[in-house]
Amino acid sequence: MQNADPAGSDSRAARTGAVNARRSPGRRRRTGFVRPTFALTLKALDTLAESGAQVAVCIQDLDRGGVILSGDDYRTLPIGGLGAVPLLIEVASQIELGKLNPLEIIERPEPVEVGGVWQHLKAPALPVSDLAVLAASSGDAAATNALIGRVGLDAVRARADRLGLKNTALLDVFRDRRGPDDAPQLALGSARELAGLFAALVNSKAVSPAVSAQVAEWLTLGHDLSLVAAATGLDPFSHVEDAHGILFLNKTGREAGVRAEAGVLAGPRAGVAYAIIVCFDDLSIMHRLRATEAFRTLGTELMEYIF
Repeated sequence: MQNADPAGSDSRAARTGAVNARRSPGRRRRTGFVRPTFALTLKALDTLAESGAQVAVCIQDLDRGGVILSGDDYRTLPIGGLGAVPLLIEVASQIELGKLNPLEIIERPEPVEVGGVWQHLKAPALPVSDLAVLAASSGDAAATNALIGRVGLDAVRARADRLGLKNTALLDVFRDRRGPDDAPQLALGSARELAGLFAALVNSKAVSPAVSAQVAEWLTLGHDLSLVAAATGLDPFSHVEDAHGILFLNKTGREAGVRAEAGVLAGPRAGVAYAIIVCFDDLSIMHRLRATEAFRTLGTELMEYIF
């Protein structure tokens, strides 16, 4: 693991291209700022690695630039539903170009039980924009599969290439079971690329300012605050406008033995883009809880960094 402290210019106002200006925390305050060392995060991740888990982490400072913390961030690892972010970017891009109507109705595909709410709803079809909201906010498997069926995996992979993603890819649709003819994983990615992708979204550099803003808006609706975001104290169902000036968006990924999260967290002192991936032997609830605790430790230290 590496802990970096790059020099940089004074902090700027919170990102305004991908989020509404009224939510900007304003100019960062760094007077008397003691930079956290992320020692507890490093210890938690090292402990997981010593037990046989594969771990990767990357944190970028959005204001000062550069990497604050990195560890095996170049490694390509399974990331579960986090791989849907390039899909959302492609959907938003096609909407901007007029190739995809956000109100186009798409029928629900074959049901999958791996997660989501659409499978429990009576509506047999939904518009593209609603599917994007479901895919972004709750990782809805049926909604994600419907969007993949509409835009195509080839288009998503081409978009990832244009975004400069060499180690991050959406490989397949959600499936309850993967056979020998299916991709072994839903998606793969590296912490370095995922942190960079979220930084691009809030800096209005993912395809275009409009596309960046649309995808960031979808992601701010995310309900899964159980990993890194557990330390924020935000309401998982209503955190778009936070009274304490926290700007937050994220996407998580879960599979058996896989936990992954990437996002942006900004406060009065600083803003960061982060990504963390842990692949572990899910042999017991304690193995799972140890992995989860590493995410929450990172969240606590990120909160110390931005406040």
